Amino acid sequence: MIKTAVVILNWNGKRFLEKFLPNILKYTSNQDTEIIIADNNSTDDSIIFLNQKFPDIRLILFEKNYGFTGGYNKALEQIEAKYFVLLNSDIEVTENWLSPLIELLDSDNNIAACQPKIRSYSRKDYFEYAGAAGGFIDKYGYPFCRGRILDTVEKDHGQYEDLTDIFWATGACLVIRAELFKYVGGLDNDFFAHMEEIDLCWRLKNLGYRIVYNSKSTVYHVGGGTLPNNSPFKLFLNYRNNLFLLYKNLSKNKLFQVIISRLLLDGLSASIFLLKLSIPNFIVVFKAHLHFYKSLNSLRIKRKEQLLKIEVNHHDEIYPRSIVFDYFLRKKHLFSDLSFKN
Repeated sequence: MIKTAVVILNWNGKRFLEKFLPNILKYTSNQDTEIIIADNNSTDDSIIFLNQKFPDIRLILFEKNYGFTGGYNKALEQIEAKYFVLLNSDIEVTENWLSPLIELLDSDNNIAACQPKIRSYSRKDYFEYAGAAGGFIDKYGYPFCRGRILDTVEKDHGQYEDLTDIFWATGACLVIRAELFKYVGGLDNDFFAHMEEIDLCWRLKNLGYRIVYNSKSTVYHVGGGTLPNNSPFKLFLNYRNNLFLLYKNLSKNKLFQVIISRLLLDGLSASIFLLKLSIPNFIVVFKAHLHFYKSLNSLRIKRKEQLLKIEVNHHDEIYPRSIVFDYFLRKKHLFSDLSFKN
């Protein structure tokens, strides 16, 4: 069994493989690490390119697109390793990017997963939207990061160099203990894509494990490589999956209050879309909620299973207020403006 499996999930990403795979091989290859490409039935020339240019790389091929969640679950069940690295195809790694992350996990068995510093590939002195310097959520389930709150992305001037506990590590570059990944059931296939890593990390934290950000490693992320940021399907996944996330993982004493509050906030969001005559986005929110209601039976089963495993009900990394309220009304646009004390 190898120590570390770096697994890149590809779907029509030949352009990213051409651009970033040589760098990954250059800065990652060693006797303890294997690089594996799992392909979600790409229709571009990804596989032809890989067979011609990188014939020695292990390929796992699927007969259809299983999404981020299904693709990784199916790939990782075929891999034996101590650590899994889920690495997006649109990531540029840097020299010695992997060692600090593996060394961190080696140092403390209570750390289930970690992530590096994620900077933007297009603006390399800025953090990247999906991960930045570690992920958090507020009391209503809205995700944000150190270095990125809603649409405000900070420039990296060394303000987040500390090793720190976070609530979730980005799926763009997630290093996780394989044993724990399998123990909690992997990623939730019903998410398909988006927020699945938050759900995974929440389940791990409910078991009492830590999720950690390590600034000694830096990678650069293009972002939006598979689903553009303005994609209606991406908006649908974000609204629906956030409700999935909350329903599955909230403690008993918080579930009803938070879900009702979140439904009202989503209704307000839909109303704003309507006032702006953004009819497609208004419909997307409606469809996301409808799909949530239709999924309640299966969610109840998952929640029941999850409640049996919960050992920790309170997490200091959940922001105790509304990040949306604080951002727009109190003008708290930087992570340093926030106080996690009640």
